[in-house]
Amino acid sequence: MKYSQVIPARFLRRPNRFVAQVELEGRECVVHVKNTGRCKELLQPDAKVYLAVGGNPARKTAYDLVAVEKNRPDKAPLLVNLDSQIPNDVAEEWLPRSGLFSPAVVIRREVTYRSARFDFYLEDGPRKIYLEVKGVTLEHDGVASFPDAPTERGVKHLHELVEARQNGYETFLLFVVQMKEMRSLRPNDVTHPAFGDALREAARNGVKILAMDCLVQPDSLVIDQPLPVEL
Repeated sequence: MKYSQVIPARFLRRPNRFVAQVELEGRECVVHVKNTGRCKELLQPDAKVYLAVGGNPARKTAYDLVAVEKNRPDKAPLLVNLDSQIPNDVAEEWLPRSGLFSPAVVIRREVTYRSARFDFYLEDGPRKIYLEVKGVTLEHDGVASFPDAPTERGVKHLHELVEARQNGYETFLLFVVQMKEMRSLRPNDVTHPAFGDALREAARNGVKILAMDCLVQPDSLVIDQPLPVEL
């Protein structure tokens, strides 16, 4: 996945979850934040951020904030992709080469199952699979965690994956960790214990839990290596 044009800027403040104010080429401007999560540990004053140039001249904001360099004590900054809309795109690129399926696998996006709507439905010979994707931008001391804010929607998705599994489908939850240098992924039980409980219940009921890190550049994101999931 590659953005067509990306430019650096300096983060100033975030008045609300949809927009941020940045300094770009010596002037202050308002940009769209492509992540409605809290991101407080990432969007700190003076952080270096990267803006994707929007292609729609009718938009109120000309740029999307898509990545940030997280400052760390005694370490080089960690580049994190913040775009919450992009994990499904990189997952779609990765799935055919993941080794999980045959080259003949058929992949469809945004498919309804009963009252649920999953990110992917795959058919691979006799295998029928539902797969849900979660993007991860939160980390602490080299451990990625999800979610960064309570997500009742995420809990609902886990229950729906369990239901589909009990009705004969294969089911996956894929965490796309939008950074490198992580040792593992854990549920964020402090922020939302119900999600952690639902994740462990899903694993017990046969939902396959996967986590993959990413190669991150200011203008690109590519799924790279598996991470251990510590439930």
